[in-house]
Amino acid sequence: MNETIKNATEKFAALLEKQLARVEMMKSQKDFLDYSKLDTIIIGVCGGDGIGPAITASAHKILEFLLADEVKAGKVEFRVINGLTIENRVKANKAIPDDVLEELKACHVILKGPTTTPRAGDPWPNIESANVAMRKELDLFANVRPVKVPQQGIDWTFFRENTEGAYAVGSQGVHVNDDLAIDFTVTTQEGSERIARAAFDYAKKNGKTRVTAVTKANVIKTTDGKFLNICKEVAKEYPEIDFDDWYIDIMTAKLVDEKRRTGFQVVVLPNLYGDIITDEAAEFQGGVGTAGSSNLGKRYAMFEAIHGSAPRMVAEGRDKYADPCSIIRAAVMLLNHIGYGDEAAKLERALDICMYEEKKLVITGRDTGATGDEFAEYVMDTIKKL
Repeated sequence: MNETIKNATEKFAALLEKQLARVEMMKSQKDFLDYSKLDTIIIGVCGGDGIGPAITASAHKILEFLLADEVKAGKVEFRVINGLTIENRVKANKAIPDDVLEELKACHVILKGPTTTPRAGDPWPNIESANVAMRKELDLFANVRPVKVPQQGIDWTFFRENTEGAYAVGSQGVHVNDDLAIDFTVTTQEGSERIARAAFDYAKKNGKTRVTAVTKANVIKTTDGKFLNICKEVAKEYPEIDFDDWYIDIMTAKLVDEKRRTGFQVVVLPNLYGDIITDEAAEFQGGVGTAGSSNLGKRYAMFEAIHGSAPRMVAEGRDKYADPCSIIRAAVMLLNHIGYGDEAAKLERALDICMYEEKKLVITGRDTGATGDEFAEYVMDTIKKL
């Protein structure tokens, strides 16, 4: 074996060891955290960077308003976490600095703004995505994104596997030599089974009748094939729910097919496909700025906007005009998750009124429209009238 292949093989062996250790960790996990048994639910508010702090502050204000009595009674506590900026992450040379990770782990649920992920050509080192790192560190295996457009018959809920697939070791590929670079896709029995079960459990609890798996198992036969086969096995445990599967390429087409798209209800996908499809799906609802996202694990949960950090808006002094609707949608999901369904329903209804029905304030991203803070006040005023 020549030296080049030997070095690449050693790097691959180290990756395998880490993934096998992760599998053992997943096997040892207990049941989901029961928030009703906690004396105090700790909500971390982590603004991230770029426009993140501005939009997160708007959502935080609304949550404080809705949960004022719970905070006063000591049942809910908010903690602001400021350290997840690109500057701090570069200084620590880590996706999540150690002190910030400790703060995050001291919370039960986290409301998180977008974070900047360096790419080729950026003035930052090639550190891992903070989102990817947080999902791995807190084992947030299920990325759940709902998309609803009632007038078009669209009511979709996507369950994207969050800790594996093409993103699992995204910054740890092997540059074999100048002519060859290789990345990896990771699929495990435990990881695939728990996301499939989460999708079917959600369908059963919410009166859904169909779960659809999306892969490219006809070509990527080993990893996608494993994911699909596990979904098929889990489906047998839910005979009252119809199961089908589609390939990722045709699924992107069927979402724009007016006749076929209304048939989809709950969709379960590997990591990369889920990232792509959910952004496409959000366009039907008005774009990624209108959709929230939850990232669920057995111990932790994180709720976030699904768009990026838009550093150009900050550079141009426009961050206060950034649209907070996506992260406010995430706040709705957070409230539902911790057991405050009535408050979640009020916020969702008020948001629909403000965004689609009355539209007394319009956000343009510039000084031609409202600021995020003004929009938050509009939402709270609307809640008071409900």
